[in-house]
Amino acid sequence: MSGVFESIKRGLEEAIAHSKGEKTEVRVFTPREVDVKEIRKRTGLTQDQFAATFGISVATLRHWERGDRKPHGPALVLLNAAKNDPEGLLKILTAQDQ
Repeated sequence: MSGVFESIKRGLEEAIAHSKGEKTEVRVFTPREVDVKEIRKRTGLTQDQFAATFGISVATLRHWERGDRKPHGPALVLLNAAKNDPEGLLKILTAQDQ
């Protein structure tokens, strides 16, 4: 059990050091901002279809497309994947429908 504690302790110490701006081994992944409307158009889906496929509300999608709000967290990661390979991601997301 002490090995688990030591691992957690090291992780917390590293996180604290990173938050203070100290040099650490922490790797930070920051997904790039995306043009949601362009991504949706590349998929060929309507707003309703896109929202349903990606598990978001149509209202949220419209805010993103207008630029009132920006996607963040897992949604931004998913949209980056859609930007890079819209056909491949749609195939994955709609696999249960087949």
